[in-house]
Amino acid sequence: MPTYANVPAKNRKGKQPKIFVLDTNIILHDYKAIGKFQDNDVVLPIAVIEELDKFKKGNDALSYNARGFMRSIDKLTDGKLFGKDGVPLGKNRGNIKIEPNHPFPDELKDLFKDDTQDHRILATALWVRDNHPGRFTALVTKDINLRMKAKAVGMEAQDYLTDRVEEARIENAQKELQVIDDMPSDILQKLAYGPEGAVDWEDLFRTEPAPNQLYKFTWSGETICARYDAQRGRVTAVRKREAYGIRPRNDEQRFALDACLNPEIQLVSLTGGAGTGKTLIALAAALEQARDYDQIILSRPTVILGNQEIGFLPGDEKTKMSPFLQPLMDNLGVIKSQFRPSSKEALKLDGFLKDEKLLITPLAYIRGRSLGKAFFIIDEAQNLTPHEVKTIITRAGEGTKMVFTGDIFQIDQPYLDQWSNGLTHLGEKMAGQRLFQHVFLRKGERSELSEIAAKLL
Repeated sequence: MPTYANVPAKNRKGKQPKIFVLDTNIILHDYKAIGKFQDNDVVLPIAVIEELDKFKKGNDALSYNARGFMRSIDKLTDGKLFGKDGVPLGKNRGNIKIEPNHPFPDELKDLFKDDTQDHRILATALWVRDNHPGRFTALVTKDINLRMKAKAVGMEAQDYLTDRVEEARIENAQKELQVIDDMPSDILQKLAYGPEGAVDWEDLFRTEPAPNQLYKFTWSGETICARYDAQRGRVTAVRKREAYGIRPRNDEQRFALDACLNPEIQLVSLTGGAGTGKTLIALAAALEQARDYDQIILSRPTVILGNQEIGFLPGDEKTKMSPFLQPLMDNLGVIKSQFRPSSKEALKLDGFLKDEKLLITPLAYIRGRSLGKAFFIIDEAQNLTPHEVKTIITRAGEGTKMVFTGDIFQIDQPYLDQWSNGLTHLGEKMAGQRLFQHVFLRKGERSELSEIAAKLL
C-alpha cells in the first residue's frame, strides 16, 4: 500500500497513472510533496497558486514552504510550458500540471453558492476526474471539512500520509519503559546498591536492548529505575537527582531529568499531558548545567487561533509575543520560588535573563541561526510539522543539546494531528539512536485538582 494517500493497491480501471489534485495546505505542510507521489500525476488548481502568493512574504514556516515550493516549480518549468499533459517531475516520476479554475457541474452549482478558494479547488478536482474517466483521481487535502464536502459530492478525497506515523508505532513509542518483576535478586541488588550502579546487559537479558531503553525492576517491595547505556553495554541505575531546586515527584520525571542531565544524550523528547512537568524539568536541568553551555534558549511556536497573523495584536514586538511566552516565564517563576529572593540562585537567574544567557524567544526568530553549545528547549512541539522539527535539529552545532516537549493529543494547528505532527515523527524516526531518548510522562503533578480534571473532564 502506498504511503502518500489511501488509494487502491491496483488501479481499478487499468494501469494508467493515478491523478492527485493537491490542496494548498499540502504544499504549506511539505513543500517537497509533489515529488512523493511515485509515478503518478499531480495537478495543482490555479487557486492553489493564488493562495500560495499570499504566503510568499514573511519569516514563518508557511512562508518558507511557499517560497521553497515556488522556487522548485519554477526550476521544473524553466523554458517549458505545461501543455496538455504537464511537465515531468523527474525520472520514474509522473507529470505536474497547473489546471485553470473550472466551474462545478450543473447539478452541483446550487450546492456551493459561496465563491471560495476551497470550492474552486473542489470544482477543479471534479473537472479533472470527469475529464479522465479511465483513471483513478483523488483530491489530497489536510482540511477535514474540504474532505467531507468532497465525499458528499462523490469525489475521492484523502489525507496526505507521507509523514503520518501509524498508530501502532505511536503506542510503541510510549512503551519505551518496560516494567519487569522476575529478575534474579542478586543481580538487582548489585544494580541498586553496587558501587558502580550498573550490570552487564547479558546478566539480565538474552538479546541486547535498544539504546536508552528504560526499565522499572520490582524487587523486595521496591522499584529500581534503570536505563540501558549502549555505549558501555551496561544497564545503569537511574538515581534520584535534583536540578536547581526541582526534585522529581515520580519515576517518569526521574527518567526525564536523568535524560536532560545526561551530556551523552543530545536529543530528548518529553511527551505527556498538561501538568506532567515536561517543561519545568527541562528548564531546571538546563539551569543546573548552565556553566556547560554558552546559552539556554527556551522557545515555542506561535500559534494564533483563527489563523491570524501576529501583527494584528496590539503593541510592540515584545508586547505581541508576551502571551505566547508567558507559560515559559511561569515555569521560570516556579523554579525561582524555590529560593529566597536574595539567594545566589535567584540572583543568578536574574543575571541570566539580563545578560541573555537565558533567552526566551519565539521559534520564528530562531530560523537561520546556527546553535552552537546551547541548551535548546522547544515547548509545545506537537504544533510543529515534521519538516520544521528537522529544520530545527539540523541547526544544532557542536555541543548543543535539544529537548522537545509537548502533548501529541493537544494540537492547535488545524492541519496536524496525533499521527502527523513533528513531535510524533521525531519519536518514531529517532527511536533506537544512541544520542536520543524519549520519555512519556503519564502522571500529572501540577496539583490534585489538575490531575482529577485531566482524568475526568
